[in-house]
Amino acid sequence: MLGRDIIGTRWPPHSVLVERGRLRLFAEAIGAPPAAAADRPRVPPTLLFGLDLDGRPGERLAAMGVDLRRVLHGEQAFTYHRPAYAGDTLTFETTITDLYERRGGALQFIVLDTRVTNQHAEHVADMRCVTVVRNG
Repeated sequence: MLGRDIIGTRWPPHSVLVERGRLRLFAEAIGAPPAAAADRPRVPPTLLFGLDLDGRPGERLAAMGVDLRRVLHGEQAFTYHRPAYAGDTLTFETTITDLYERRGGALQFIVLDTRVTNQHAEHVADMRCVTVVRNG
């Protein structure tokens, strides 16, 4: 079981170059029309979650002693500040901001807040992910 001492843990930032091909694959996967043939197509807002996975959050949780077979994705929220575009390099900085329990510790909820900036240090978005760990 995780202790509240993990609150405040910061993971090393990771950066991702947003490639046109990845935008096309995402559009195909969700059944959306591909981005307009523009010089810099916009990044669909929810693709930020997929780009953040490049930072291997599962491996980071496992290194903290979390059994990934007992993990559920509980919640995801986004606050957008500016659009991102193909060709941007986005940097993801994640901090564990809370840990709480339900059912006498049988369920633990890890709250991860991530700040996303572009290559100009402009604030693109804030993401909140709640990961549920089933103990016992």
